[in-house]
Amino acid sequence: MASDPPVGSVHDVLTDLTHVIPGPNLITDPTQLSTYDCDGLAAYRVTPALVVLADTPDQVSATVRSCAKHGVPFVARGSGTGLSGGALPHAEGVLLVTSRLRTLHELRPQDQRAVVDSGVINLQVSKAATPHGYYFAPDPSSQQICSIGGNVAENSGGAHCLKYGFTSNHVLSLQIVTPTGEEVTLGTDAPDAPGYDLVGAFVGSEGTLGIATSATVRLVRLPEEVRTILAGFETIGQAGEATSAIIAAGIVPAAIEIMDALAIEAAEAAVACGYPAGAGAVLVVELDGPALEVAHEYAEVERHCMAAGAFEFRMATDAGERAEIWKGRKSAFAAVGRISPDYLVQDGVVPRTALPEVLRRIGQIGAEYGLRVANVFHAGDGNLHPLVLFDADVEGATERAEEVSGKILDLCIEHGGSITGEHGVGADKAKFMPRMFTGDDLDTMQLIRCAFDPGGIANPGKIYPTPRLCGERPRIVSGSHPLQQAGLAELF
Repeated sequence: MASDPPVGSVHDVLTDLTHVIPGPNLITDPTQLSTYDCDGLAAYRVTPALVVLADTPDQVSATVRSCAKHGVPFVARGSGTGLSGGALPHAEGVLLVTSRLRTLHELRPQDQRAVVDSGVINLQVSKAATPHGYYFAPDPSSQQICSIGGNVAENSGGAHCLKYGFTSNHVLSLQIVTPTGEEVTLGTDAPDAPGYDLVGAFVGSEGTLGIATSATVRLVRLPEEVRTILAGFETIGQAGEATSAIIAAGIVPAAIEIMDALAIEAAEAAVACGYPAGAGAVLVVELDGPALEVAHEYAEVERHCMAAGAFEFRMATDAGERAEIWKGRKSAFAAVGRISPDYLVQDGVVPRTALPEVLRRIGQIGAEYGLRVANVFHAGDGNLHPLVLFDADVEGATERAEEVSGKILDLCIEHGGSITGEHGVGADKAKFMPRMFTGDDLDTMQLIRCAFDPGGIANPGKIYPTPRLCGERPRIVSGSHPLQQAGLAELF
């Protein structure tokens, strides 16, 4: 049996770091620490023992080396906009904040590349590249505030992932700090580097394999023409029918989004987006590419929307109108706070053909529990974002909302889908992993984690409901390991 990792305390780490990191960057005051107790999923809160604000990759490395030396867990945090509790701190660990790493090192339009620090804000990459005729395609709704490092950790998508793919499709190489504190490079600028796809393994690993400090990302050429369309329907079923018809016609929009009546109500209350009055659902379709191709696709989209029962069909005539159409969709999550005291944001995926049945069942589940569910989703690839509305001051409402949220994930699995499309597993959905994967599946996944993090200190408690004891061989034992007794791990 492998020896246990050394057990130390955050005080030991703090003592080490006072020699290499400025005092103001080391936060120990309880009031200040409490401001870091959650990410965008505020339902889960844990106050960290120490917060480190890293100014350089070397400071990230020094912090992680000290944590490894003393057996202290650490959690990486970027802008804190994640929605799965992926950056939830450890009560006896270090929260390592990378939001100050904000240098855009290189912009190489001729190579369609950019080299950026992990703290660089997503939208800033596109703003820097646009004057050269390029942009960064992954665009989560939080792109004005979320960081590239967080996008890498969660493999973020966004409205345009239907055509352009997720973050993993746009990262060529990474500078990372491993859970033992080494600074290494994964991948190359080459489009298909030899060897194992370690970048592919790292992107979406949610901080369990180390911390990205910078990334070389792909830039995409700005399209010749963009047309953004808003169609209003009486029912969500009609909007879904139009979506299926558009995709079946061989059209791949840059984005195709649906919002139901409840989500529209919230968006109007928050940002007055001017969506069609009385709509039971709206469809937002964005077409981009060569002008002649876009013109042809536009005519097809209009034909299919009208055939499905659209009572209003409009196209943005300039960038301002495009922004207005997208404003309602991009603000949907936060906007729900205008019509409900509390809400849970869920994230699941189903095959596109299963959308009508799954949406019907979501409505039934909400009704059974006496709760409203607003639906906002990437219709083109079946990525659902149901928002379960409730009032935490009502006894039992929080528990009912959590049950509804869980049943929606079960529904996704039942229809051959997934418990997450882009928000990640984090702390929120770890308990659902065994419903998607067998024990052998989970054990195999964690072999990768153990290869990177033999000490089990990198973002512990995330993704897997019971972490594997790295270094131990499967065997029959009498008695149990102390970590098993504490309910923190089990032998496989």
